[in-house]
Amino acid sequence: MLKPVESEENSHALEHAMANVAAAMADPSRIKILCALMDGRAWTATELAAVADIAASTTSAHLSRLVSGSLITGLSQGRHRYFRLAGQDIAELLERIMGISWRSPSAARISTPVPLRLARTCYDHLAGEVAVDIFDAMVNLAWLTDDGTVLTDKGHQQFAQMGIELNGKNRRKLCCGCLDWSERRFHLGCEAGAAFFSHCERQQWIARTTGFREITITSVGRLAFKKWFGVEQR
Repeated sequence: MLKPVESEENSHALEHAMANVAAAMADPSRIKILCALMDGRAWTATELAAVADIAASTTSAHLSRLVSGSLITGLSQGRHRYFRLAGQDIAELLERIMGISWRSPSAARISTPVPLRLARTCYDHLAGEVAVDIFDAMVNLAWLTDDGTVLTDKGHQQFAQMGIELNGKNRRKLCCGCLDWSERRFHLGCEAGAAFFSHCERQQWIARTTGFREITITSVGRLAFKKWFGVEQR
């Protein structure tokens, strides 16, 4: 039985769209830009040119390619134009690609920098060894289901007790298990992950490293993570 013409057209359109996204990522300089934007912040073209180690004259073309591929968005503020990832789904896609790439023979010979493996940003939530240990603790404490897709009643109560506010009314999923590319285990993502990360920043449990994804766990944070989750920094 022949497929309807409209179905074939839709299929071709989807295939071309997928190829366009893949092509937008298929350049080392653009990958460097995307990885820099994984810290969840908005960067200027000048800053991205420096981190990607490319000429300012070619940065504009790379950014335009990423925008057209719907991987990043640009926003203007005053005389400056900033760029950031198009959303949480793009960050999750990049994390999955990192995990797949890490399984390749060439990547297996590369050692992940210790600070990056310990704690880092994954767009707007916490990733790395500390993050997956906290996720496991939340599951063991019955705050989350095993796959991290449901924040239990106890989890809601404990988040409230910690002073973490959850909206729950926006389009974003409340919580999910985000596969950590270096640990191959889940850390907390979606709205709950972002709210927890923001809370950690406000309480000064963590400190960002300017211009990088690395996160430093402060002395106050080490005590808090041990108190709430029994997690001790290795």
